[in-house]
Amino acid sequence: MSLLAFPTCSLTQLPPLSSQPPPHTHHLPKRHPALSWTSAIARHCRDGALPKAALVFSRMRLAGAEPNRVTFLTLLSACADFPSSLALDFGTSIHGYISKLGFRETDNVMLWTALVGVYSKCGRLPVARKVFDEMPVRNALSWNAMIDGCMRSGDVEAGVQLFDQMPERDKVSWTAMISGFVKRGRFEEALEYFRDMQLSGVEPDYVTMVAVLAACANLGALGLGMWVHCYVQWKGFVENVRVCNSLIDMYSRCGCVVFARQIFGNMNKRSLVSWNSMIVGFAINGYAEEALEDFHRMEMEGFKPDGVSFTGALTACSHAGFVEKGIHLYKTMTRTYKVSPRIEHYGCIVDLLSRAGKLEDAFGVIKSMKMKPNEVVIGAFLAACRTSGDVELAEVLTKYLGEFVADSDSSRVLLSNIYAAAGRWDDVGRIRRGMKNLGVMKKPGFSSIEIDCKVHKFICGDKSHVESDRIYALLNQLSIESSLSKSYDSSPQS
Repeated sequence: MSLLAFPTCSLTQLPPLSSQPPPHTHHLPKRHPALSWTSAIARHCRDGALPKAALVFSRMRLAGAEPNRVTFLTLLSACADFPSSLALDFGTSIHGYISKLGFRETDNVMLWTALVGVYSKCGRLPVARKVFDEMPVRNALSWNAMIDGCMRSGDVEAGVQLFDQMPERDKVSWTAMISGFVKRGRFEEALEYFRDMQLSGVEPDYVTMVAVLAACANLGALGLGMWVHCYVQWKGFVENVRVCNSLIDMYSRCGCVVFARQIFGNMNKRSLVSWNSMIVGFAINGYAEEALEDFHRMEMEGFKPDGVSFTGALTACSHAGFVEKGIHLYKTMTRTYKVSPRIEHYGCIVDLLSRAGKLEDAFGVIKSMKMKPNEVVIGAFLAACRTSGDVELAEVLTKYLGEFVADSDSSRVLLSNIYAAAGRWDDVGRIRRGMKNLGVMKKPGFSSIEIDCKVHKFICGDKSHVESDRIYALLNQLSIESSLSKSYDSSPQS
């Protein structure tokens, strides 16, 4: 393949070469220095217009101008910032061109680091690792790019191994690990690494604190979250909009909506995420009126609501039983703001109608869904069927969805409970035998409690906790005291 031809060959979405100059380059001479061409490429890269940037690069080479290291770094950074199959194809072509030009000198470590970023962000971690392993010289950026790629792709063990081998760690290294653990749902480990980061003397930045607050929010660790709040104030991050949004989310998830409101009220500048965090925070904590008021205030201040905004507002309507408001909001979402309904929006509407006893309407919404309903949607409908004793409609739903319900443990348990409430024990037995034959197990329930900024998680029937013996002894004591109290209250002397 000709070197001059590779951009148009690898990027099928680019227009063919023609005698007409591309946009922004008609004023450039045929053999213009690389600086002007690179500047034109950079303009498109900043706008995320990778095909246009690639076309200018193609014209640059046809004009005889030789790209330099800055040209390649600009293009590779754009490929990493906007990962896609197009970016991967183009990044691979650039990789080949760089190799042919012999950019393997030790002072060009930035080029190879950029290639690691492109491959890892485009989902080609083995290729990224190969480039990383073959680098003649690595710096902190190289290690950080590879660690971040491992954590992003879910290869946490490889990320931990690289982190342990890293000669010197900076805040980017620690933040990559903490954020990676949060994204994989390993929140306790994220907080452990944050503690180790502090002990190592490395100062965090606002990105680190956003990840730490997300871990606190998901664990419901209010005490630790309040400590982090004091920490970000001490470090001067409290003016950062993203940090404030994370604080609002953390307090809301921990049930302290008053503190969340204080953060929101003290913000000098708010983004759409700020409003969404507050609306959702009010909604999940049962403050339906406040959630809807903030939704309308957000509109009045010129913010266009998105899917998250409507999820919060619809959740508020569902919890408060505002059927008409909920239906109106749903129509506004689809007709006025042209927001396509996602699974969570359907879930809110099904829950809203089911709670109001409008089961036929709720079933109609399920049938109109453009995707398969998840366990939340099915659960809301079946729970309402159980409350109303409508066994027939529950059976209609299970027949309509077929094997999708059969594979769900929660749906089968709900259906079994519906039959039990109706006294249909043969059907209860049939459901349970089916679960056993298919190997479908009911997921055990769990609860958690935070003591001294440490979250303790308890699974139903689990005795693995280090204080298990003392916990069960105390529970037995409480059970005995409760029985004695009831016995005393029911005695004739009382």
